[in-house]
Amino acid sequence: MADRARHHRQLLARLGLDRFARADDGAAAIEFAFVGIPFLILVFGLIELGLTFLVSITLENALMTVDRRIRTGDYQNTSRADFSKAVCDEMAWLESSCADSITLDVRVLPAFETAKTLKPPEGVTCFDPGGPRSIMLVRAYYKWPIITPLLQSAVAGGSGVRQVTFASVFVNEPYSPDLQPIKCQ
Repeated sequence: MADRARHHRQLLARLGLDRFARADDGAAAIEFAFVGIPFLILVFGLIELGLTFLVSITLENALMTVDRRIRTGDYQNTSRADFSKAVCDEMAWLESSCADSITLDVRVLPAFETAKTLKPPEGVTCFDPGGPRSIMLVRAYYKWPIITPLLQSAVAGGSGVRQVTFASVFVNEPYSPDLQPIKCQ
């Protein structure tokens, strides 16, 4: 390797360009450009993936906290907007964008097996807190923008928005002897 470099310097010296043969001032900058740019993309990608996982965990914890109130019968006379606000209040660091980014679907299932066959709601969601001993499905979909260019196609599917989801299936507690009719399916 050193022989090749010496050969190139001798060739440049014969051509009268020996000044350029001795100069290596910009070598570190060029090497950093080759290594630095991919390194920075990797670092920003890792930070963004970490934020996406943080959003996922925040959504999961918020929904588990709030759906406990459905399970105990506290949300029998609550509207969809109040339920959505309660979930967003639990997601404190995302509260400013939560209302625009979250979609909630709360419904009663006739049996646990039905949860396997349900598809994500397309435009039409339900809010039915059920009654005592109702089998409940609570789903949340949160749209999280992905900024890093290489992650957009890998994680967000090219749209630039990753949909973070969480679902919970449970049976309401027997807080009342009266069964409630199913409002939406």
